[in-house]
Amino acid sequence: MQFTKAEEYGIFGVLYLAEKDRAVVTPLSEISKAQNIPEKFLAKIFQSLSKSGIIRSHRGVRGGFTLAKDPSEISVKEVLETIQGPYHLMKCLGDFKSCTMNKVDFCPLREILLIAEKRLVSVFDEYTLSDLVKWEKARTAAT
Repeated sequence: MQFTKAEEYGIFGVLYLAEKDRAVVTPLSEISKAQNIPEKFLAKIFQSLSKSGIIRSHRGVRGGFTLAKDPSEISVKEVLETIQGPYHLMKCLGDFKSCTMNKVDFCPLREILLIAEKRLVSVFDEYTLSDLVKWEKARTAAT
């Protein structure tokens, strides 16, 4: 399993905002440059995150973005699922009828993947942007 570029960029984009004071509006160009993310791609990702209420868009000369909620209220799962939709390790886990092996009645592989998926999603749900910021600060302080 690998994150898509959109998921990776989305997490690092909102993580950058989570490190800032929520009252500070941060231009997209600053986030893009600081996180080494193509600005146009980040704009598309941030459009989805804004529609879902994770971030807030501010227009005008001093426009940019802020988090819409406290970082401790935004789970990693919420960010990922806003960008890519519900998380599934295989397509058939979300839609059993899409099985390419014609194992619609029972599939032993599906059983273990369901267990793994539930655990993975619960980890994404358990940790927030605030946790990621704390880990990053601890790592920076240790070096």
